[in-house]
Amino acid sequence: MNAPASSSAGRSALYDGFHSARARTDLTARLYAAAMGEDYPAEVAASSSCDWPLLGLMTARLRMRPGQLLVDAGCGAGGIGLWLARALSVRLDGFDLSPAAALATGRRAHFLGAATDRAVFRVAQLENTGLPDGCAHGIVCVDALGRADDRTVALRQLGRTLAPGGRLVVTRALRRGAEPTWHEQVAAAGLTQEHVDERPGEPSMWERLYRLWISHADDLRHELGEDQAQGMLREAHRMLPTLNGRRAVLMTLRRSAPAPEARGAAARMTRPCPTVGDGPVTTGRTPQ
Repeated sequence: MNAPASSSAGRSALYDGFHSARARTDLTARLYAAAMGEDYPAEVAASSSCDWPLLGLMTARLRMRPGQLLVDAGCGAGGIGLWLARALSVRLDGFDLSPAAALATGRRAHFLGAATDRAVFRVAQLENTGLPDGCAHGIVCVDALGRADDRTVALRQLGRTLAPGGRLVVTRALRRGAEPTWHEQVAAAGLTQEHVDERPGEPSMWERLYRLWISHADDLRHELGEDQAQGMLREAHRMLPTLNGRRAVLMTLRRSAPAPEARGAAARMTRPCPTVGDGPVTTGRTPQ
């Protein structure tokens, strides 16, 4: 779910309401499923453009090894990170602006069985992740970077969190035919662009979903409440005219590994990563 830029507090309240309302009904999930068709990953149930093709692409681009740490930046209800953690046999640290995304904690057992200590969820912002330098071997950020108050600062924070050789996969969108503006942001974050994968079906998915929201306006009001329904309908009417010119991609960015002679010193200087499973679990994130 996209949202206009606003203060962190305002966005948190918006997303809190969305997650809380969605937990009371399966209407939103049914509309996403109708918009995506057979590409809808029902188990993940993300409020974003995440479909089966994107899950497969992220799995391949991350190239992670079992036991490494994956960060889900803007995790929402946690389905994307938990699915990837299970598929890749990695540990997970998910964070989101919205405390209402705490329901991600309750989904751990479904994906990870008894190994729920492999995943934690926290309240944090993209511009201030609260994670130490170089602790993550992979980061996913789906439909969240565009909602940051400062995308350049957010990307620097995510880049800082990556270990040498680690990869960040992030969804981005721009006007079709326009020159990408992210190159300077990527360089400022100390990252290199490894892949840009086109997502040609993403704009039409959003068009189908927004039209479904509009055609089911009365159902949205009845099941989600007037405030949440109006927010979704405003988004639909604002975004629909822009979709014909939309180009959506998945970017894979990598932090360069140190030169061979520097690896020993770098390993000694790296701060230890937080161990998933230690200490109390707090939660939160923005809807995807």
